[in-house]
Amino acid sequence: MKILLRALLAVWIAILAGCATAPPPPPPHHPAYLHALSDLRAARWLIEHRPGDWARTNDEIEAVKRIDAAINEMRQAAIDDGKNIDWHPPVDERADHPGRLHEALEYLRKARADVAQEEDNYYANGLRNRAIGHIDGAIQWTRRAVSE
Repeated sequence: MKILLRALLAVWIAILAGCATAPPPPPPHHPAYLHALSDLRAARWLIEHRPGDWARTNDEIEAVKRIDAAINEMRQAAIDDGKNIDWHPPVDERADHPGRLHEALEYLRKARADVAQEEDNYYANGLRNRAIGHIDGAIQWTRRAVSE
């Protein structure tokens, strides 16, 4: 009888140990989105801030609108994925760029490459695709501003 009770107790303990699972893993971390947000912010700043007296062109204004729209889409996707949107990774900076709009174009291209990576969250695909469309629009408008 004691052997049977010990065996049942061992089985019960094994069952309880199997039920006590480890906490679920954290959601996947997509530093590319967060890095893209930093690049978009840098591009926005470069387009908006000119030294000296200047008047923004309509192309620059439209590029900033597209960047803002892309940032909003990406922030929503990051929030939905549980990412920390308050974390701002350092921006890739190089001082040897020929001009601020050219530098802004580089940041926009980097942001687009980061955002275009494969997304594992089906809901975020729509947000990602809209963000890419906004970034493409910002690239187009910034190119127009460069050619003026």
